[in-house]
Amino acid sequence: MEGFILIDKPVWVSSHRVTHTIRKLTGIQRVGHAGTLDPFATGLLIVGVGRPATKHLATFLQFPKTYEVTFVLGATTPTDDSTKEPTLCPPPFPLTQKNIQLALKKFQGTIEQVPPQFSAVKQEGVKMYKAALRGKNLSVKPRVVKIYSIAQTSPIWQAANGTSLLSLSIHCSSGTYIRSIARDLGQTLETGGYVQTLRRTEIGPFPVSAAIPFENIAVEDIEAHLIPINEMLTKL
Repeated sequence: MEGFILIDKPVWVSSHRVTHTIRKLTGIQRVGHAGTLDPFATGLLIVGVGRPATKHLATFLQFPKTYEVTFVLGATTPTDDSTKEPTLCPPPFPLTQKNIQLALKKFQGTIEQVPPQFSAVKQEGVKMYKAALRGKNLSVKPRVVKIYSIAQTSPIWQAANGTSLLSLSIHCSSGTYIRSIARDLGQTLETGGYVQTLRRTEIGPFPVSAAIPFENIAVEDIEAHLIPINEMLTKL
């Protein structure tokens, strides 16, 4: 048994758990995925089953990705996402559609961004999130990424605590941190920002609509959802 499975990962399930589960169901040890999703995020994972498939995962890893996200503006968290308690920091001026659209223009095209402190990026031989858990923030150089498009998908609305919620669709290069965009957008608007929800809807030509929900994976039908290697490669 070898090939690829498109998985729709649910919230609070790690990417590692997805591959571990498929490893147990198939009895095949060589299982990997083409790009981690944080546990709080949902959406598309491309999982390779068997050595011939996993050898191609690096190719899929480099594909552009599309995300549907909700940002909270007017607050920050240590992780730049909703997994930690927020600290409110109201903006000095009302957030309007006009100033949000002006701010979003700064995130179009080729940009530099600093990875979140709670990320797996290594600095000084240490993963940043491990240092952050010890209370140490590591300094890391900005990385160049490309934002092909960033579009507001619904009007901004106010939450009960005074923060503003902004829904976006972001099409970006591999290696882009959506949490960094939320943080930096907040700073551009002279306030704070973090990711409330994040869903990956596309990896290259592969949509999440073609994926099987993780909770529906079962040993008796897993082979029916396995896409042959050649079939996947012809879509590139």
